[in-house]
Amino acid sequence: MKPIHLTLICHARTEAQRVGRFAQDGEPLLELPSLVPEPAVRYLSAPELRARQTAEGLRATVDEGLRDCDLGTWKGQLLKHLDEAALQAWLSDPHATPHGGESLAALCGRVAHWMDSALGEGEWIAVTHPFVIRAAMLHALGAPVQSFHRIDVQPLANVRFSHYGQWRVRLA
Repeated sequence: MKPIHLTLICHARTEAQRVGRFAQDGEPLLELPSLVPEPAVRYLSAPELRARQTAEGLRATVDEGLRDCDLGTWKGQLLKHLDEAALQAWLSDPHATPHGGESLAALCGRVAHWMDSALGEGEWIAVTHPFVIRAAMLHALGAPVQSFHRIDVQPLANVRFSHYGQWRVRLA
């Protein structure tokens, strides 16, 4: 068995991140980054426009397993305009879905399944979303989903993982 090396890159900055709201479907980037492909690396991208724009030039394959958390009726909403009780329920209970979308627990399970089954040996770089990167970190560390909101992922941040029998976070 040969190892898997996976780097998850957060999409570049959007207006939603700038103003403190949840992204909408089709949310574009504020500025296009210029990522340069490396030889012998396979590239993946989440299906949303902001991830595909960030991955532009990498010849990335769109992978549905990297899609962002479905926030249902909260898509496009400013955090300060959400019902405070519903937001508190969502922040404190990883199984809560006051928005009618995907729970954080379901997202973490989906990302864990993707990490454990979608990649073959070799070097992978995937452009995705802050929530997906948080879920991947929790899976690799074996941390409880209650730790989800304790991780900040900035635009264009990257986190490296390796797998040889188990997932590990790789610090470089």
